Amino acid sequence: MSVSRSCLCCVKYLMFVFNLIFWLGGCGLFGIGVWLSFTQVTLALVIHIFHDKLDSKAQDELKEGMMIYKSEPGLKKSWDNVQKMFKCCGVTNKTDWYDVLNGTLPTSCCSVGIEQCVDGWPEPCYQKARQWLLDNIPSVLVFGVCIGVVQILALVFSMLMYCQILCAEKHLD
Repeated sequence: MSVSRSCLCCVKYLMFVFNLIFWLGGCGLFGIGVWLSFTQVTLALVIHIFHDKLDSKAQDELKEGMMIYKSEPGLKKSWDNVQKMFKCCGVTNKTDWYDVLNGTLPTSCCSVGIEQCVDGWPEPCYQKARQWLLDNIPSVLVFGVCIGVVQILALVFSMLMYCQILCAEKHLD
């Protein structure tokens, strides 16, 4: 067997192995995508049907979480980060903190550099975070479509490469 023929054979088998790996990965991602799509549709239906109950339940859970603000450093950091990032205060309004911090507000409810926060941001964090999530859902969907397009292009190019290898083998015979 000639050197060019053995190189072509090696390339053919390497291409097969890599295509198999990418195909299996693509099937896995496709399966995850189908599962996520089904979950997203189901979630959208549940949210649409139980919209008011979910909103009030989420707000109640967040308010309960506020009660351990002082004792849980991780939760404190999370609340502070959210309030700084969204420039908001409390779940429904800044008075949510009055029961937790004895009539005061956390410093994260005000601009950076203020020692004692007296008049915090007026916007509620729940509404701002909820709106941020709704605004960013299309970005996630576009990202998923882009991954699908790249995978389809990879399949097309690998098929073209396979056809070129077959054509080269015929010319060597």
